[in-house]
Amino acid sequence: MSTDGAAAAGSGLRVRDADPTEYDAIGKIVEAAFAADGQLDAPDSAFYAGVLRDVAGRAGAAEIIAALDDGVVVGGVTFVPRGGPMADIAGDGEAEIRMLGVAPDAQGRGAGSALMRECLARAVRDGAAGTRRVVLSTNTIAHGSHRLYERLGFVREPARDWAPVPGVDLLCYVREL
Repeated sequence: MSTDGAAAAGSGLRVRDADPTEYDAIGKIVEAAFAADGQLDAPDSAFYAGVLRDVAGRAGAAEIIAALDDGVVVGGVTFVPRGGPMADIAGDGEAEIRMLGVAPDAQGRGAGSALMRECLARAVRDGAAGTRRVVLSTNTIAHGSHRLYERLGFVREPARDWAPVPGVDLLCYVREL
């Protein structure tokens, strides 16, 4: 399914379906990204670190996409094309992006944008199956992520904001295809 293309001309950055041998690295990277951003600081959110690391556990119900820089895994994302057990907020006709993370020392080089663009490309290809929009949830404190989503055409949908546990408030972003 992957475009397996470079994220930027002349760059060593690529996105593609993750290989199962990369799941452990992706889980650790996503956990580190969430921790560095303060998203695992709420008292009731500690369990989520284990969820973030469990890439193999979600691979059967979603697509796992890896970002590699010169062949080294630097990020990953979980793409949920048509609902199912991995969808938190996706409704009818919606794909969902979840658990996007880029290694803290690799941020700012385009991996997050490349992962998001790959998810959007997959959603567009899935349009024949009825996908009309892409949704995602993001922590209120993830300001860098908010800027990325807005640059890519996502808009806030406050009526769908939610809190999975006390002290973890999530904002909903939506992009029409």
